[in-house]
Amino acid sequence: MTVKTDLKTLEPLIYDLGAPGRSSPPLLPKCDVPEEPLPAEFTRDDLDLPEVAENDVVRHFVRLSTLNYAIDKGFYPLGSCTMKYNPKINEDTARLPGFAQLHPLQDASTTQGALALMYTLQKWLAEIAGFAACSLQPAAGAQGELAGILMIRAYHQDRGDTKRTKILVPDSAHGTNPATSSMAGFTVVELPSDERGDVDLDALRKAADDTVAGMMITVPSTLGVFDEHIQDIIEIVHGCGGLMYMDGANMNALLGVVKPGDLGFDVMHYNLHKTFSTPHGGGGPGSGPVACNEKLAPFLPGPIVTIVEDGAPDPKAGDDSDIAEELAPLYGWHMPEKSIGRLKAFHGNFGMHVRAYTYIRINGVEGLNAISRYAVLNANYVRALLQDTYHVPYNRICGHEVVLEGRFEDAPDIHALDISKRLMDYNIHPPTNYFPLIVHEALLIEPTESESKENCDNFVEAMKAIAREARENPQLLHDAPHTTPVSRLDEVLAAKQLVLCCRVVKEPASG
Repeated sequence: MTVKTDLKTLEPLIYDLGAPGRSSPPLLPKCDVPEEPLPAEFTRDDLDLPEVAENDVVRHFVRLSTLNYAIDKGFYPLGSCTMKYNPKINEDTARLPGFAQLHPLQDASTTQGALALMYTLQKWLAEIAGFAACSLQPAAGAQGELAGILMIRAYHQDRGDTKRTKILVPDSAHGTNPATSSMAGFTVVELPSDERGDVDLDALRKAADDTVAGMMITVPSTLGVFDEHIQDIIEIVHGCGGLMYMDGANMNALLGVVKPGDLGFDVMHYNLHKTFSTPHGGGGPGSGPVACNEKLAPFLPGPIVTIVEDGAPDPKAGDDSDIAEELAPLYGWHMPEKSIGRLKAFHGNFGMHVRAYTYIRINGVEGLNAISRYAVLNANYVRALLQDTYHVPYNRICGHEVVLEGRFEDAPDIHALDISKRLMDYNIHPPTNYFPLIVHEALLIEPTESESKENCDNFVEAMKAIAREARENPQLLHDAPHTTPVSRLDEVLAAKQLVLCCRVVKEPASG
């Protein structure tokens, strides 16, 4: 790999600053449990860590944090991943002691607030998507997919319909869709897209027979478009006895506008870490609740929160109905009758539930509708401004994201990767590269609803400038990025020869 500057030349690494006796005295909180001797098998006399002062440690980690690009530092247009701003109130509520310090093994009588939040979130997520029930169990979008497909499999097996062994998946689907189907024991049948990016209906009709268990489809698709024949697709699959699974990872394009359940879908998953702003990637764990219609509700993963005792008038309020107050209902856990079982050790990623609940509560019905409208508006604004500079393979009104081709006929040596690396010099995170797979040199761009017109304009100007540079000085792109602490890496070598320690390991002296 070519390294522009070693971080060690910027400032000494923390290990180089260590010296005997330099460390500050430890300031530990008062022990809140009885003190006991440490088990001898878990202790050691020495530890290969530097002795440094507290300010050196703080500066070391703050310095490292500033080298990372984050959504709080700038534009992050990762298509399909929805890296949007996370409101800080979400973090505040998730850190409330009554939520953050709960233990999942506590008795339900001591966690009624948390259970009430989860019960309400289940209801809201079901209502938003037009379904009858929802489980918060899945810990990520891919696990939500697996839950939905396992529910479809369980539904057919429960009816004795064991010949259904195929799942139909469009070539524009998320990459996890075929993997999920295969993990669930199904054979994957890929369906091609037509010239407008929709599912080829002729191919679908040929594949739709009595061996089809269901179809997984991403709406809007990873091509950034809403399938114009979605109701025909649902009708064809239902007509052969199959069920419809909607990959709801892109639900932030549909909030308050379309309910998948009303379209005829049987089951879908959400990505709370995309649609409802909970931290994504290194910022926190995902969450992939799965929602479904009545016929699949008995197969939901569990346990799910339910009301075990209805509220009643407060006896202390007296007999006057005008002043009597309703006591809160009593919440508890329930395993659906034919559940596919647990998907996680406890009850899903609860901190993500708190963040999503907060986001929905803060925005309300009108706010959720505005989220999708602005997400779609921003993507189409970027598409309209760049369509004369970059080739848009499916140049029609898009959903929340738009896919461009990162190549030019008059600059044949330039690739999508070169464009993305050069964007880093403009202080913009690269968009998703080389996905969807059916678009050559794909750049999948998602501005999200949280970016302003000015930020979108800045991105567009950077993309246009890079297009000019591609023709006038292609080597500039090949060598990019130029302004980052580390320049372009050999990504294949980096994957095969990981460097997991920030110190140079000295080889022992020979002889």
